[in-house]
Amino acid sequence: MAIIKPFKGIRPQKKYVDRVACKPYDVLNSEEAKMEARDNAISFLHVEKAEIDLPPETDLYDKSVYQKAKENFNKMVSDGIFSQDSSDSLYVYSQTWKGKTQFGLVGCASVEDYWNNIIKRHELTRPDKENDRKNHIETTNIQSGPIFLTYPDVAEVDQIISLITKDNPEYNFIASDEVEHTFWLIQNSEIIQKLVHIFEKIPSIYIADGHHRSASASIVGREKKENNPKHTGQEEYNFFLAVYFPASQLRIMDYNRVVKDLNGLNESEFLDKIKAYFDITQIKYELYKPNKLHEIGMYLGQKWYSLLAKEGTYDDFDPIGVLDVTILSKCILDPILGIQDLRRDKRIDFVGGIRGSEELKKRVDSNEMKVAFAMYPVSIEQLITISDTGNIMPPKTTWFEPKLRSGLVVHSIE
Repeated sequence: MAIIKPFKGIRPQKKYVDRVACKPYDVLNSEEAKMEARDNAISFLHVEKAEIDLPPETDLYDKSVYQKAKENFNKMVSDGIFSQDSSDSLYVYSQTWKGKTQFGLVGCASVEDYWNNIIKRHELTRPDKENDRKNHIETTNIQSGPIFLTYPDVAEVDQIISLITKDNPEYNFIASDEVEHTFWLIQNSEIIQKLVHIFEKIPSIYIADGHHRSASASIVGREKKENNPKHTGQEEYNFFLAVYFPASQLRIMDYNRVVKDLNGLNESEFLDKIKAYFDITQIKYELYKPNKLHEIGMYLGQKWYSLLAKEGTYDDFDPIGVLDVTILSKCILDPILGIQDLRRDKRIDFVGGIRGSEELKKRVDSNEMKVAFAMYPVSIEQLITISDTGNIMPPKTTWFEPKLRSGLVVHSIE
């Protein structure tokens, strides 16, 4: 039984929303965030990445960063940029990009659902990144960026959302990345309770994007529970901000790899070694992406290749063994290039599919990297199967697009 909880959202006024809403904190580095917010004092990046308002030498995890985030948010509230809804609400948030629209239901997910594996994960989290968002939540007392959740389609939910979205939206704007963001309020108590009851019948919810944020919020909630002798389970710290999307509407993009060197091999020796695992075809295109499962695109020496995995290199009955990122690691990265720890090895980097094959070619042609691998995207069905079987995907396997904007609505844990 999954929980979706209505809450009193803290939201920007309509006239400010397009200037407030920002990209998620984890898709921008500090310099990129500073550039995006440079002429915009009310960009939510001043809350999500408050280091942009501190001296450049400031450690990203210093207490002053979180204090500055709190100060910046409180100022936005006192200046009337943000105000809190007077009643518990749910919200509908749609994103339209490249002719496709996905409709999400905004509410609060349950910390207990997270710990009890009703909210299922498919990635490992890093303690340093967990601590970062944990400190951010504890200092600001808000959850500022929503977690991206998905669930198996429910026709009744779709019907309710379809009715809600016939009304005029609260917000509607097109961001600089050409994604249209539209936002509706659900404040009718009967409709809210109907949605709450429908979600109680859904056995599992899946984290699509936001593993560190959900882990951090859940750790904060558990610690506050342990330190509150009058804990009831209804306190706001027991819940975290989320957007629930039906699985059929989501778009997973490729998450690609670039490697700095060939581990002492020349290009000819490297190609000879990978022939044991792949049928190799040179592709006479300037840019290339694989077209099917078990095909990997490779850019090496200003040439594109199609690498078709041979039988025996994958296991279509193993949720992890079937993945192309697993094949790449097992057949090339580990035995040939000597890259065993994808999280820590500095010789490898990852490129989200939104940047395209152009970025892979650019990084190799510039001599920053020696070889690039273009991956075929994981399907939402694979993600759900991996989560249901308790498996963990290799690092940097899924890239969801479009990204959820931060600052459209904020959840207070006080």
